[in-house]
Formats: sequence, structure tokens, C-alpha cells
Amino acid sequence: MCGIAGIANLRSRDPIEPRLLRQMIRIQSHRGPDESGIYVDDHVGLGQARLSIIDLAGGAQPMSNEDGSIWIVYNGEIFNYVELRKELLERGHRFHTTSDTEVLVHLYEDRGPECLRELNGQFALAIWDSRRRELFLARDRIGIRPLHYAIHNDRLIFASEVKALFCVPDVERRIDPVAMDQIFTFWTTLPGRTVFEGIHELPAGHYLLVRDGVAHVRRFWEIPFVPRCEQIDRPIDDIVEHLDNLLYDAIRIRLRADVPVGCYLSGGVDSSAVTSRVARDFNSRVRSFGIRFEEQAFDEGKHQQLMVDRLGVDHQEIRATNEDIGVALADVMWHVEKPILRTAPVPLFLLSRLVHENNFKVVLTGEGADEFFGGYNIFRETLVRRFWGRQPADPRRAALIGRLYPYIFKNPRLTPTLQAFFAKGIDRSEDPLFSHLVRWDNTRRTKTFFTDDLRRHNSDYDACAEAYSRLPDAFAQWDALSRAQYLESWIFLSNYLLSSQGDRVAMAHSVEIRLPYLDYRVMEYAARIPSRWKILGLKEKHILKKAVRRDLPEEILQRPKHPYRAPISQSVFSEKARPYSDEMLSERALRQAGLFDPRKVAALVEKTRRTDALSEVDNMALAGILTAQIVHDKFISRFPAGHDDLVVKVMVDKRTAVPA
Repeated sequence: MCGIAGIANLRSRDPIEPRLLRQMIRIQSHRGPDESGIYVDDHVGLGQARLSIIDLAGGAQPMSNEDGSIWIVYNGEIFNYVELRKELLERGHRFHTTSDTEVLVHLYEDRGPECLRELNGQFALAIWDSRRRELFLARDRIGIRPLHYAIHNDRLIFASEVKALFCVPDVERRIDPVAMDQIFTFWTTLPGRTVFEGIHELPAGHYLLVRDGVAHVRRFWEIPFVPRCEQIDRPIDDIVEHLDNLLYDAIRIRLRADVPVGCYLSGGVDSSAVTSRVARDFNSRVRSFGIRFEEQAFDEGKHQQLMVDRLGVDHQEIRATNEDIGVALADVMWHVEKPILRTAPVPLFLLSRLVHENNFKVVLTGEGADEFFGGYNIFRETLVRRFWGRQPADPRRAALIGRLYPYIFKNPRLTPTLQAFFAKGIDRSEDPLFSHLVRWDNTRRTKTFFTDDLRRHNSDYDACAEAYSRLPDAFAQWDALSRAQYLESWIFLSNYLLSSQGDRVAMAHSVEIRLPYLDYRVMEYAARIPSRWKILGLKEKHILKKAVRRDLPEEILQRPKHPYRAPISQSVFSEKARPYSDEMLSERALRQAGLFDPRKVAALVEKTRRTDALSEVDNMALAGILTAQIVHDKFISRFPAGHDDLVVKVMVDKRTAVPA
């Protein structure tokens, strides 16, 4: 895993400065602390900071083909590189390393952009074809690895992280008002947009090709849900057997590394199944890592320990106290690079630090199973609300919503109010966004804290209308669960879970996460499994649990879904964190950023002092406001100016890769 960066002349003829490339790489050195290098010619400059995992001695980048006409910098892993290398050797290609990077170079020589369809991996890459004078950027199917770009002064600049683009002189640093509207609606931006004006993120499953001075963005893969008539028509036992085989192979190839591979273990079904399969079939001495919480409501320690005892793995854990979470939030935002409406990324940041301190570079994780196998409450809620909407006056149907959320429906006196909340829009079950509108309408209440100027700027913008306009053509033909799964995967998984809560907080400590459930073969197969086998009655992930049943004890299989969360107000206003939070939420800081109304924010802060039990909306607002203020402070107000001290001086030969 690595950090990459580059500059390509579109119409500019100005020479590309090696010094600037080094700045862009050095500011991302946490992504690749092992070695670095750059390549520069008259048209393009490429740079990479390497975290060495495969072919430790021979996999340095930038890397070229035999005659030096094609160069690559690359962040990620191609897990089927062994099989691809064999095919390329049979076609006459010669290799000088055993790295997956060199496989990519030769595969692109043969297939051009079509090579992406053969890759099973997680990647963000840049390939320069000096003969055709074409620059090719691409990002993996579901967006596990980041890739950002901007067009500036007739140049295309790109990097793994936005902060590297801000190293380029005169690249403007401004908060995008529309992005703020999206974040305070969906919890994240829609694909392609960042929180900064003029800075784009290449969407998952897309590539960008620069040819004749023009950048063209194209899709090569779409999240693959299908209408009922195209779903798998086979006995459930056959489906389970095939799924079990796919998961086995997805884990097998993700253990390919020249360094030790560990596992994250939360005590939930998904991570427990992965760790169990690794321990049983591949490495009985696998190391596992987990998070404990000070607050009992967030802690899964009992179930973690159950799995540790069952598997006999060498397990280490961190205890994320409220104080720890609050103090680390500012550092996390330097890596996340956009506002977040929850503090959940922070404990994962602390966990990756523990992994790094134990000299591990790679861990397998369980993300993606909930999205593709129907694990989230929002999916069951969608089905219940559709059923309820057919007879909205039936109290038995209304009562079903309480069975999904027993921890919310504790007080019988609040039941009518809570039922009224979930009843909103139940007569609109055919609305394409039906599954998520209740949540998004609730989140949008946080926008009441926006300044009048920000609200006026977005007065003609409707985030949901944009989401409607970007849905797949066949979306209306899908069943309700498939539509809900698509929305969760397209918006939340790719743009928040794999980013703010995934790559960013892991790579902050030079840790690569690998996600077997997001093997494209698993995703494509899961998307075609009939919805009735994903959620059976009100039982989530039915088909996945059948596939992993032999790996897990009944207590893990039958435990209620435990959403991963972290405390917000208790953390950001803990004793050690409060001075910084107060500074970021001060009237001076708020007026400088111009995003939030100081009077309304002051009232919210005062409310946190009066109660330990803020509402969900207030907690979301608090997290969103504070993290937006931190982003503004770190990237707009006080972005590091002294980049010269980041640069290591070294001579650069034209058309030659050299150490940075």
C-alpha cells in the first residue's frame, strides 16, 4: 500500500519540478514510509511513497516496462497477480521482479483500459504511456483506495490524498457549499465530489484517460444489483455452497503477502467469520486486534473474548476511552480530510496505531458483508415500513418497528412518537429513495446550524434530487431490498465507510486493510442472491450466516446486530479535549470559517453542559460542526506553509525514476 501523486501537462509546456513532486509525496509519507521515488519527463511527473508488502526488495516504484515507454505508480494490491503473471509469461512478457506492480504494467501494455476487468484487487493507479502521450488513472471497483485530482493552470494534478494537491502553488483552498449540504444530508459527499471546491475524487469503478490534452472520465464497473428475473434461481443449499467457496478463495488470495497478515476481530459475525476461517484453514497462529470501549453501550468485549477463547488466537486490544477519542479527533481529521457526523473513525485510528506498534502492515477486516448480505437495520426497516404502509392503521404492523429497535423503544410513553417518526413516508414505498428518506430527512435537520449565507448559497440545490438523477437506468425494476442495498453501497460504503472509517484511519499508521467480502466475485454473486435469502422474516444476513455457520458459535450467530458506534459529546467535551473543542467552536473561529451560526452553536454547546444525553440529531450536529471547523482550520486557515523542510534534495535525470 502506498501514496501516489503526479502532474501531467495538458496544454502547458512548463517543466515539471521534481521538488514539487517530492513535496506532494512527503506530505503523504504516512501512506508509504519504507521508500519513495519519482519519474519526470517533459510531459509528466509521477511520485510514490511505498509501504512494501509484496516483493520487498524488488517492487520499488515508479516502475516501467522493458523499454521504459510505460511507467506506473500504484497504491494497492492485485490479489490475483500470480495467475495474471503466469498468463503474461505465456504471452511472451519478461519480468524482472515478482511484484504485482510489474504485472499491471504488462497487462496494460496488452489490454489498455480493458485490463481493469481482469483485476481482483483494491487499487488506485496512474500509468503513463510515453509513446501515445496518454495518462491513465483508475480506481478499484468499490473505492477501497482513494484517488483525487484537479485541473489547474492547464495541468492535471492527482494524489492519493487532497493535502498533496494543496502543495501545488496557487491551488485554491475553499470549502464547497454544495458538499456541505451533501454531508449534512447523506453523512458524506456523493461520488466524485470532495468538501473542497475544484478538487475531485475519481469515483469508484471509474478511470480517467488524458489524451490530446483532454481528460475523459469513464465507468468500467457498476454495483451489480439486478431485477428479480435475473437473480439466482437455484436451491438455497447450492447458493450457500458456492458462496462458501467464494469466501474461502477471497480470503486465501488476500493472505498473499511477504509480511505477516493479521485480522480485526470485533466479536460480530463478519470479522469473526473471517478470523475463524483464517485460523482454521490458513494460519492457526494468526494475530487479531480489537477495540474495547469505556462506555458499555458501545463495547463488544464479551463477544470478542468468546471468539478469542474459541480460536486460541493471539489477541490484542485497545481500550478507547472518551478522553482518548476526544483528544485524537483533530489528528484523525488531518487524515480524513472532510467533515464527519460521527466519531466512529477515531477508535479505528487508535486501533491501527496498535497494529503498527506490533509491526504489522496488513489486516483482514469484515467490512462489506452488511451492505451486500442485508445486515443493517435500515434494510429490515425498509421491509417493515413497506409492509406497514399497506395497512398503516394496523397496530400490529406498527408494533413491528419496535422489534427492530428495542433499545430505542424502551419507554412505552414514547412509543407513539417513535412510531410516528418511522411512519413518515410509508405511503411512498415506490419512491426510489424510500429506504433512506427517513434517515436523510432526520440528518438534514442539522443544517439549521448553517449560516444564512451558506443556506442562501444552497437555496436552489436539492441533494436528494441529485441522488435521484444519478440512479442506474434499471433501478426502478429492482426489489426494495436491492434498491436499499445499492444506495447504502453507492453513497455510504464507498464514500464514508471505506474512506473516513477505512483507508484513511488505517493508512494514518501505515496499515493496509484487506476486505474479503468486497472481492468483486463475492459482490457480484451476492447482488444476484434473491432478497428473501438475505433477510428471512426479520433475521438479517440469513444466507451469509448459513455459509459461515461451521465457523462460529451459536451465541455469535444469534446475537442481535450491534451497530459500530462511538461516543460523541462525552468525548469531544472530555476534560483534555474540551479546550481544543471550545477553541474550534468559539465565536471567533466560527465567524472566520463562515459555515455555522455562532449563536445557534453556542446554544448547542450550552445544551451539552446541561445533559449527558443529547439527541441523535444534536450529537450528529455537534460532530459535524466540530469536524468541519477542524477541517477549515487545518486545510483553509493554517495549511502547512513551510513545505521546503519536507523536501529531500536529490538530482533527477530526465525520463528516469530516482529515489525521492
